[in-house]
Amino acid sequence: MNETLPRMGLGGMPLSIQGRPPEDVGRRVLHAAIDAGLTFVDTADVYCLDDDDIGHNERLIASVLRERDDRDRILVATKGGLRRPKGAWTNDGSPKHIREACERSLRALGVDQIWLYQFHAPDPQVPFEKSVETFAELQRAGKCKYAGLSNVSVEQIDAASRIGKVESVQNRLNPYFRESLGVAAECGRRGIAFLAYSPVGGGRLAKKLPQFELLQRIAGAHDCSAHAAVLAWVRAKGPTVIPIPGARTVEHATDSAKSIGVELSKDEIEQNDATEFSRA
Repeated sequence: MNETLPRMGLGGMPLSIQGRPPEDVGRRVLHAAIDAGLTFVDTADVYCLDDDDIGHNERLIASVLRERDDRDRILVATKGGLRRPKGAWTNDGSPKHIREACERSLRALGVDQIWLYQFHAPDPQVPFEKSVETFAELQRAGKCKYAGLSNVSVEQIDAASRIGKVESVQNRLNPYFRESLGVAAECGRRGIAFLAYSPVGGGRLAKKLPQFELLQRIAGAHDCSAHAAVLAWVRAKGPTVIPIPGARTVEHATDSAKSIGVELSKDEIEQNDATEFSRA
């Protein structure tokens, strides 16, 4: 699977949750991101307002792809294993829910097979292996081409790998939150794609990035934004790391795409590694 993935993707979540832009703006953002080279889009059934809105982001993406002549080259990954009761985020890793969620996602995306289907997060109430086995069953049934994990540890990757091939792992990774650096490195050693979500920190923390002197200096040296410099740092954290920044505007989407051409020097990477990015 890794051979087909680009160096950067787009996270669809901001286009469908609380504070989302109008649908016509969301569609323009998706078109602009794809036009700029972000041909891998990550979504989930729960990227929506609540349980009555399940599949909003998947339907939005599907509507955009129907308008594109190059739709066959766009890779779409989605996830199952959460619910949104009254807007909350809750786990449901039960086999019954995962099977039902998969069928809903197939309909929302308008496809016969999901390209990459990911277990959104381990459910403390359901044995991890039981949830993973359901994804393996769906893959064997042809409902998805590849299967992946999200929000997991190396130990959970080991457990899942005893059941089926883990093609991808999606965890949070940015300068503020580095708890998954070891997972990213291990994925690189195993040839597993590591999808870095929230790679610029999200919301308030993303807006803080231009305030850091180090990022200002690196951005100036590479003629890019501080955000693009951070995306380049995240990408440098392993040979299989693929940042999937979100965007609510065309400008943010195209800026993220520009970072594909930014390669930090060894010294710049080490300076980022040594810097504490305060969340205050």
